[in-house]
Amino acid sequence: MDDATTSNDIRLREGSSIAQRLVVAGSAAAVALCFTPGLFTHDALEIVISVVALVVGAGFVVGIMMAPAVVWIITPKEILIGRQRPFGKLQTRIVAKDDISGLQVPGSKRVKARFQLVFTLASGERLTSPPISDVTHVRDTVARVATQFDVPNVEAPRNPLDASNPEMHLGEPLEAFSARDIRIVALIAVALSAVPYAYKLWRGWPPSHVDILLLPLGALAAFAVYRYANLVTGAFWIVREGDIRVERLWGDGAPRADHIEGHNVKAITVDRRGRSEDEHCIVVIRLQSGGRFRSPRIGSRVEARAVGAEIVRRLGIGPEASQI
Repeated sequence: MDDATTSNDIRLREGSSIAQRLVVAGSAAAVALCFTPGLFTHDALEIVISVVALVVGAGFVVGIMMAPAVVWIITPKEILIGRQRPFGKLQTRIVAKDDISGLQVPGSKRVKARFQLVFTLASGERLTSPPISDVTHVRDTVARVATQFDVPNVEAPRNPLDASNPEMHLGEPLEAFSARDIRIVALIAVALSAVPYAYKLWRGWPPSHVDILLLPLGALAAFAVYRYANLVTGAFWIVREGDIRVERLWGDGAPRADHIEGHNVKAITVDRRGRSEDEHCIVVIRLQSGGRFRSPRIGSRVEARAVGAEIVRRLGIGPEASQI
């Protein structure tokens, strides 16, 4: 969820609220219950599928509801770790400053701009914190923690979204698909559309209207791949003081760049692109002209809000336009 600073304390949280868990668990239970009619049939295969679906659904619901919520409170002298399951007691642990011998900050393989503090204790045990949600101040947070616990030689994490960077990078630099790859995909589209027609001719059967209709559809699909394949490469944002450079590709692979300045922005919000608010949140900028720019995927809603707040600061956007 989020990290907050109260006086000299750093708070790191992880775990969904009960309301969020109930929504996700209820959706999983509803999907699983859709398979219950198969239990009342005389088809052995349908019965097996229904039982497997119900068991998997029940396991999914239990896993969601029993996942613990974790909070770390890092003070200058110790780390207080609290862990609680929805229907269990709060479990606490205190790690004293003198017990800490090392600190590392590995990045996430799944989400590029996600970092966690990994402490090595004198006993050799390793403790991994919840993610640092303010991804724009990871280096400051790491430096502060390393100073508090007198941990030497802590390598500063490489964070493309850090506010200390002259340029914040969202996404990856773009590269056009090779002409060879595009031709291969286009040929595959044509071949797949022609397979039913060719099969009917080979067996001596008359092709149906659907088989004939697939031929021009395959040709159109091949043309679309050849003409517009590079449009799906996404965008690369470079956030600087005063403006954002948005790099994209035209369908033929030629580069395209747009610039966003603060006076052009009508509203800036955080939105979700995908199913999960923990992984698929983005920043959306609406312009005075009516145009809209969606950033590459950032991560959780809290992480996206941190990035959005830094964009607001760099562009000098007024509070009336910011909906972060």
